[in-house]
Amino acid sequence: MEFVTISAGDLTARIATFGAELWSLTDRTGREYMTDADPAFWSGHAPILFPIVGGLAGNRYRLDGQDYELPRHGFARHSAFEVAEATDDMVRLRLRDSAESRKVYPFAFVLDLVFRIEGATLHVEAEVSNPGDAPMPFSLGYHPAFAWPLPGGAPKAEHTIAFEQAEPQPIRRIDPATGLVLPEPVPTLVEGHLYRPDAAHFVEDAVIWDRLASRALTFGAPGGGQLAVAFPDLPMLGIWQKPGANYLCIEPWQGHADPLGYSGDFRAKPGMLSLAPGANRRFRMDVTVLTAD
Repeated sequence: MEFVTISAGDLTARIATFGAELWSLTDRTGREYMTDADPAFWSGHAPILFPIVGGLAGNRYRLDGQDYELPRHGFARHSAFEVAEATDDMVRLRLRDSAESRKVYPFAFVLDLVFRIEGATLHVEAEVSNPGDAPMPFSLGYHPAFAWPLPGGAPKAEHTIAFEQAEPQPIRRIDPATGLVLPEPVPTLVEGHLYRPDAAHFVEDAVIWDRLASRALTFGAPGGGQLAVAFPDLPMLGIWQKPGANYLCIEPWQGHADPLGYSGDFRAKPGMLSLAPGANRRFRMDVTVLTAD
């Protein structure tokens, strides 16, 4: 596994070129804000989800009358990115389509992940480009696993997620047998602006907000570590952990798993975007350590 390390101001980040995956985010005192990646639970750190978010029915999709296979969350997280540009505080990692990718996703594409540190903030931006001659359907998501509890000494039970806006709308849940989104929404777990994560919430997989009002939140506990997470370009959110693990995934998404029973064309799948030939689209996520010394 090859890594690139960037550092500036209050933070240091270590990113694996395989999957363009953030493995570590530490402050100037060395405190770690990312998962411990205990393999007894989940060894992931922060996979990039492209060209789908979540799973497909039978891991298959139909596009323009043809069938293709894609694994859960797509192939970017299992792909080797090249280092396209790097400085002390920034790195740009790039993935292009290949003969192998076109067997499962028949489109030309360029996916850039740019990581940049500014003060106490790690800026992450995914740029999707379509160099082909046909509209390109895709989804994209982030899947960072933050330490839970965060450094600072506060216990898990005191950690909350405070949304920037009230979130009274229903949420969506996953069918545990298929990994697909159940058709009926359920009442929200948010009280006003505040969500109190509990391992019991994740026994049946992620909690999903597909009609999210907020584009920013704060995760942490009073008197302990806190992170501000902003995602201005992504309208959905998943929160997940393997129950009992020492991480909480806070996942801004554009798109989600197939709805249970969905059999339509890939282009019409809920949450999919269409990128015109020659166009590009950017998706930003900012992670700010509010307790950096």
